Amino acid sequence: MTDMIHPPKPRPGDRVAIVSPGAGLPGVLPLPHELGLRRLREEFGLEPVEYPTTRTMGATPEERAADLHAAFADPTIKAVISTIGGDDQLTVLRHLDRELLRANPKPFFGYSDNTNLLLFLRNAGVVGYHGACVMVELGRPGALHPLTAESVRAALFGSGPYELTQATEYGDVVGRWDEPATFHGEPLMEPAEGWSWHNADRVVEGRAWGGNVEILSWLMMADREIGPAEDHQGEVLFLETSEEMPGAEEIYRILRNTGERGLLHRFPALLWGRARAWSFDRPLDTAAKAAYRQEQREAVLRALAEYAPDTLAVFDVDLGHTDPQLVIPVGGPVRVDGPARRITVTY
Repeated sequence: MTDMIHPPKPRPGDRVAIVSPGAGLPGVLPLPHELGLRRLREEFGLEPVEYPTTRTMGATPEERAADLHAAFADPTIKAVISTIGGDDQLTVLRHLDRELLRANPKPFFGYSDNTNLLLFLRNAGVVGYHGACVMVELGRPGALHPLTAESVRAALFGSGPYELTQATEYGDVVGRWDEPATFHGEPLMEPAEGWSWHNADRVVEGRAWGGNVEILSWLMMADREIGPAEDHQGEVLFLETSEEMPGAEEIYRILRNTGERGLLHRFPALLWGRARAWSFDRPLDTAAKAAYRQEQREAVLRALAEYAPDTLAVFDVDLGHTDPQLVIPVGGPVRVDGPARRITVTY
């Protein structure tokens, strides 16, 4: 796709829409939401505007679509930011007016379940931004992580090339959002291994396509927003997994099926996000987390060996369900320089 629109960016003082196209969790867990809103005002100089379903759990797909239409159509709104993900944003897609969104392009920020809307926008020819939800990155206890803050600021206000920086620390252990004590200090961080490169003997440039692996698998089952395999020729695939921590065999099967669709080999480069390896249900220790990520990496490499043996791959990139988080422009240009071990996106 060559006619992608990079929406005009907001400036300090502008109004930005705060929406919940997935789950209206701000109504149940207000503490991180209110913190994220305050940071938008105080640290980014923006005026957040909430919509009817922003804090409503169980809002219908039609109601959530109506909020998106209102936010994009309002000329005083200069960006649209999701509060958090969910698990049924897929049901909203058939209620969306693609032409309305394309005619009123706005920078949209979100990830996880928001993979749905990001690919919907991409197919409308509008670049979106994978990352920076209000309740998670903006509502992070203590402070925004510096790498996250820098990337979000560049994507939100800037344009042009932006080189991604490898994190020297990472975190995936979180406190409970219904406990005020969680927000009295920053999350626990651990030393981060650097990015891991595979077939890194070339430079690949292409438009970014992808998102959360589980959501993409649902979109493929529903035959929504994926499109013909040949449309993805030469794009840079980026993928990441959620806090539900899918097993290595499930990841292999999803990628195997993507390969059988004739899709996987179309991407000359793959960026794989640092896997979230801790949850309240599975509180893994450091060694177990490393083993989980290694098993996941081996599953990805197994699928690549079978379906895309020439693909350049970079593992443990700081995107998706990890802290810090770097923003990826969906439909925007990405340069993956294997020999130099550098990744540059264009916001």
